[in-house]
Amino acid sequence: MTDPIPVYLDCDTGVDDAVALAYLLRSPHVDVVGIGTVSGNTSAAQAARNTLDLLGLAGVDSIPVAIGAHHHSSHEYAGGAAHVHGDNGIGGVELPRSAREPEDVTAVELLIDLSHRYEGRLHLVTIGPLTNIIEALAADPTLPTRIAGVATMGGAASVPGNITPVAEANIFNDPAAADALLTAEWDVTLVPLDATMEHTLSEDDRVTLAEASDPLLRAVGAMLDHYFEFYLPTYGVRTSALHDPLAAVIAAGGTTITRGPRVPVRVDTTHGPGRGQTIADLRGQRLGDRDHPEARTRVVLEVDGSISAHLMEVLTGERP
Repeated sequence: MTDPIPVYLDCDTGVDDAVALAYLLRSPHVDVVGIGTVSGNTSAAQAARNTLDLLGLAGVDSIPVAIGAHHHSSHEYAGGAAHVHGDNGIGGVELPRSAREPEDVTAVELLIDLSHRYEGRLHLVTIGPLTNIIEALAADPTLPTRIAGVATMGGAASVPGNITPVAEANIFNDPAAADALLTAEWDVTLVPLDATMEHTLSEDDRVTLAEASDPLLRAVGAMLDHYFEFYLPTYGVRTSALHDPLAAVIAAGGTTITRGPRVPVRVDTTHGPGRGQTIADLRGQRLGDRDHPEARTRVVLEVDGSISAHLMEVLTGERP
């Protein structure tokens, strides 16, 4: 057995962020040591409130939560995605309010502090827009030297985007920030729509969570109801893609990446029709994954096994 890896989570706590957070809290392979929030699915401040209340339901009061960027690096925050995540980011579910408040420091300050405290061991998991990360890199350009690895949910390498024909939401919300993360001197595992759209939760899974005795799981099951309705026109059944949870599972070592070449990846930061596109150089992959000798970004295209089964086993403590 190895010690749990220290993880800093950067999130915009909507519904799938909540599932990812619950998974990370329950995974025996992860020690969540800090959380920063950013505007995306909802505002950074609301995301922090959602996070603190979820931690309260989990009975966890030791993880610091700091509010990060409200506006993005190139434009002002224009509001969340209520049609996807509900008015409060968590499907309209009202959680018991935790007595805890966000830290007095910013998310950037918290991340930099933790990078020193866990130097060389801290893993960064990002499941929202990357504004906090570009600000952290500007505040401390040496940050990548202290980070063991980065797992980022975002992008669409060879499939359509979900905001524009080519752009995924987390990347589109702050393309310059995403490009800064992908070109910094650290190892990145990019978890794009290519993989996340292939893994879903079922209505049976949702009901199992909603009817659990555990208050955290019941809340997650309730908020998934709104999320499932959003995905009905996409999949034809009540379900949801496992976007953020897949990044969390990969970060925790809960699955094996079966197709994930290391290739150069850049983001289109122009204001044309390609804005927010993740441009992954997947040339030469027809005969199998081929790593580019200088690339530090691994693009996850396929993973092994059923992510939903693994997720439910970790959340509920029951084998399928």
